[in-house]
Amino acid sequence: MEKRPHFVRREFPPREVPSLSLALLLAAVLLLNAILYLYLNEFYTSSGHAETDPSLCPFGYFRLGAVKNCSPWLSCEAINREVRKLKCVGEGAVKKVFLSEWKENKVVLSQLTNSELKEDFLHGLKMLKALQSKHVVRLLGYCEQQFTILTEYHPLGSLRGLNETLHIPKYKGMNTWHRRLMLAMDYVSVIRYLHSSPLGTLVMCDSNDLDKVLSQYLLTSDFHVLVNDLDALPLVNRSAGRLVKCGHRELRGEFVAPEQRWPYGEEMPFEDDLMPPYDEKTDIWKIPDVSNFFLGHVEGSDIVRLHLFDIHAACKRKDPAERPSAQEVLDTYRKVLILLIREAAMPGTREML
Repeated sequence: MEKRPHFVRREFPPREVPSLSLALLLAAVLLLNAILYLYLNEFYTSSGHAETDPSLCPFGYFRLGAVKNCSPWLSCEAINREVRKLKCVGEGAVKKVFLSEWKENKVVLSQLTNSELKEDFLHGLKMLKALQSKHVVRLLGYCEQQFTILTEYHPLGSLRGLNETLHIPKYKGMNTWHRRLMLAMDYVSVIRYLHSSPLGTLVMCDSNDLDKVLSQYLLTSDFHVLVNDLDALPLVNRSAGRLVKCGHRELRGEFVAPEQRWPYGEEMPFEDDLMPPYDEKTDIWKIPDVSNFFLGHVEGSDIVRLHLFDIHAACKRKDPAERPSAQEVLDTYRKVLILLIREAAMPGTREML
């Protein structure tokens, strides 16, 4: 009987493997995008005017620390009886600020120091009450008769101390380009909120230099930005033809927007009555300088600056009407953050696809 030749069967890898690898890669990319979306959406909602924090209480109430129940804003009587001053921690043109204690909680008590500026003080209180949101420091109580405001205490203080804070061993892990970019996004979110607030379009007028801007904001313990000082917050109402002027004195320097500077040259002395008013786009002009401070000089920050070059150049356009809105700036920041985190997480993805 003739034997048939015996052939050795050679095993080849199944064709499905490359397709399977590609499918897994695409699934990983989609998962990464989903995680990025959920992560960013938790902190930065892209629409809505109020942007209220779910943890906030109804109007006229507050919640402090780990306490679950909301308490009504403290009255004059409650502040005088229950709040104890500990030490003075700051003083400005309008008010003096005291670290204080209420029911074993650290709080901040602000009191008017210059009676000539009581209208500014009361305006700040009015803004603080009306703008309570995730972007604004929490109001705990007030006494108009005694020109006193009580707010939540944030131990990391104002943004002026950001770089010093990030060099403390406890917070060195936060000193990264993406965390710094997220702080810049927080800042732009505050500007966007003020420009579309429940009261209308508000302009942050206490912002004539970088140090002054940084002093108006607080850094929270979980590394977010809150606006703290709302004394100089005039309203723009285009339909009524109402624009604003930030004070009655001449403003100088490259930090303030061109339209905020005296337009008639050195030969004509400054006169407040002749100074043209302007709108909220003065805040947009200042965003690149403030963001540059936030980004600092850590590894990766120059790459972020490169990606933000075009939007920052648009912010610096001389014609205010040609500058982007705060929403457009924030959207660009979000896109850059997502792009750079995606590339850092999966640097070879583009080549593999």
